[in-house]
Amino acid sequence: MDEENVIIFKDYKTVPDVVHEYSPTLKFEHIPLIIDNGSYQCRVGWSISEEPHLIFKNLIARPRKDRCKKDAEPPVTPPIQIGNDIINIEAVRFQLKTQFDKNVVTHFEVQEQVCDYIFSHLGIDSEGAVNHPIVMTEAFVTPNYSRQLMSELLFEGYGIPAVSYGVDSLFSFYKNDIGDTALLVNCGYHTIHIIPVIKGKVIAEHARRINLGGSEMIFYLHKLLQLKYPVHVNAITMSRAEEILQEHCSVALDYKEEITKWANADYYDANVKKLQLPVIQSSSSSSTLTAEQQKERKKEMAKRLLEINARKREERLAEDEEQLNQLLALHEIMEDGDTDEFDEAIRDLDIKSFEDLQRQISNKQMRIEKNKQRIAAAANAEESVDARPPPGRFQPPTDPDAFQIWLNDTRTKYRELMARREARRARRAAMVRRRTAAAAERMRVISRLAAAGDDFGNHDSDWDAYKSISREADSDSEADGERLVELEEVLREYEPIPAKHRERQLHLAIEPFRVPELMFQPSMLGNLEAGLAETMEYLFKHFTPEEQLLLANNVFITGGSSQFPGLKERLERELLEMRPFKSTHKVVMAKNPSLDAWYGARDFASSNAFENFCITKEDYLEMGGEYLKEHYASNPYFKSPAPIVDTTLVPAGDSNVIKEEVIVDC
Repeated sequence: MDEENVIIFKDYKTVPDVVHEYSPTLKFEHIPLIIDNGSYQCRVGWSISEEPHLIFKNLIARPRKDRCKKDAEPPVTPPIQIGNDIINIEAVRFQLKTQFDKNVVTHFEVQEQVCDYIFSHLGIDSEGAVNHPIVMTEAFVTPNYSRQLMSELLFEGYGIPAVSYGVDSLFSFYKNDIGDTALLVNCGYHTIHIIPVIKGKVIAEHARRINLGGSEMIFYLHKLLQLKYPVHVNAITMSRAEEILQEHCSVALDYKEEITKWANADYYDANVKKLQLPVIQSSSSSSTLTAEQQKERKKEMAKRLLEINARKREERLAEDEEQLNQLLALHEIMEDGDTDEFDEAIRDLDIKSFEDLQRQISNKQMRIEKNKQRIAAAANAEESVDARPPPGRFQPPTDPDAFQIWLNDTRTKYRELMARREARRARRAAMVRRRTAAAAERMRVISRLAAAGDDFGNHDSDWDAYKSISREADSDSEADGERLVELEEVLREYEPIPAKHRERQLHLAIEPFRVPELMFQPSMLGNLEAGLAETMEYLFKHFTPEEQLLLANNVFITGGSSQFPGLKERLERELLEMRPFKSTHKVVMAKNPSLDAWYGARDFASSNAFENFCITKEDYLEMGGEYLKEHYASNPYFKSPAPIVDTTLVPAGDSNVIKEEVIVDC
């Protein structure tokens, strides 16, 4: 793929909602207000409008107080940000709150803040009350306790005249007008509901819920990418994971076959998606240098490193020469026959005998000679660099093919030197540890040499034995170190370095198919529940063959998380596998999975029978906050049972106790 196919992150920013005009028509005619209170987005509008006026994420944020600001100074940001007022959601990610637990409203202090946001941005300026009936969506089989608190908030907090509750997926189902019998698959932000509807009646006892939705998919994709690209862990945010999920993910028709395709390197290169993370410009001073200046700076650093190595060699040579002079002085003392003085002198040194002294003198002379040769070679190389162009091995050929061969050869030499260095370091580490093969071999050789006596060192083969047990023999040689420095300099200068933006790219291969597969295999996330297809097959078993056929011929998919390409085709394939041979089936997608629930609630509020299904303030006071008037898109109403009083905990009355009536004179 060329660079033109790289996808740039859009990094969507929210636009703060305006305060809409509260016209006299709205104010005096008591137009119903539609609130689709979803766990991901809240959609609000009047029943006479074609589209909702407000669409925002159901979140609030309380940014932390700036410690640099004094209490008397006005805050730069508002104390509470709600919905589209949260411009940069990542900046307040850890201060975000929602009124939902999964898809059920439980935190009503947050819900109250959201309602304030709704009514204020709709421009409602009536004092003391919101004089509009409300159609509010709720989750399927919402607990009575949650509905009671919602009614209490609306009636007592805002003084609304009436409210009607309905299920978002049922509103969407009737909006699409596909009959009165269907199997509803509502893919939400936190849950997936599978609801059978037969002849307009919801069979609630056979409905099923899967605790997985869009939020779990975003979390899973976020972790996958952070594990794949740990160097970009801060740049891979939840918002970018959400953008990838919404715009680049799709459901595989056959997940196992899809995995097999991506194992092919050619298929990977042809189909991988490259997403460009923003390139962060370094604030260091090197970013202001030109390419030529950076090149010169690297050369200066390499030259300085060579000078440091040369100075170390000279210091080591001087030290070795001084030690050699001391050893030669001891040698002269021994030759003069002064054994007492010789014994006194070697007592402070690590010398055991005259033969040991001769061996150390020989080793020092060899070491000094090698250091002198290296210093001379380095001086000649420096003079040759100053006098003429670099040697042929470092001068790249001009022919492109020959240059590529030369560059590959240089890379190979560099890798070989690095492999040798790592092998030496690994051997040194193995010698230090007990019960390793290297340490065992070293101890075996030492024991053999101990048995040999004082004759060790008289033969050339003894030097090989010494090198096999000496840890210093495995130290990184200076020649290899210098060679590595030279090769690194050559590769830095001539190897094509990838552009900065290529280093900050995300390559998506199987991930866009792997994440939506959670709907069918929740076990990939560690969820022990059954997947969508398995749950549907289980649900079919609770109906007669005739009812199964009716449901299978009208599988209706709705919800914001149902908009993945390929979901309809995948469900059709799953139905083909689970249904009897030659039986028919049909999958229908909602026209607008995100907004059809609001559209359906709007049509319901505009109908003539709307007032018959509203709960008034009188109904609320008489029947309680959990009360619900059932309609075609509502939850079934089940009155909460009276609390059971455990009489065993109440102490029995004593007949001997005299009860007196106390009259208090106020």
